[in-house]
Amino acid sequence: MKILGVDPGLLRTGYSLIEAEDLECIKLVEAGLIKTSPEDGIAKRVADIYINLNEVIREHKPQVLVLEKLYSHYKHPVTSILMGHARGVVCLACGINNVRLVSYSSTRIKKAITGNGRADKSQVQGMVKTILRLKATPETFDISDAMAMAISHAHIGSLGR
Repeated sequence: MKILGVDPGLLRTGYSLIEAEDLECIKLVEAGLIKTSPEDGIAKRVADIYINLNEVIREHKPQVLVLEKLYSHYKHPVTSILMGHARGVVCLACGINNVRLVSYSSTRIKKAITGNGRADKSQVQGMVKTILRLKATPETFDISDAMAMAISHAHIGSLGR
């Protein structure tokens, strides 16, 4: 099964595509970062995210795309609204390409990866490196978070049942 994890953001959207035959055989196919410029308007930025993500989906044809459930902290509502723009584009790409979309809470993802729902980003990044047998740590948390989302679906989604 091909699983695409996406960590959406207006500045940087991380993505990771894995193939998982079973829980013992999870391999990284591709991972990367879609970057946009803060100088560009919102319309161009979401278009850039959509175009690049759509290209990944069309090339690799994942069966499922995994997102983290949206969480809004009352002290930072604007952050959630801005992330919602990028998240909406990811959902649109799923709908247009007929890819199943699933969402898990951040604590569920962290628990599936590290065994601890309150693990910090460095712990998640380290476990992702171990699980995927990577030679180097992913270059950003955006990418390692996307990897964690994809791996978590292999564990708690259809393969982990």
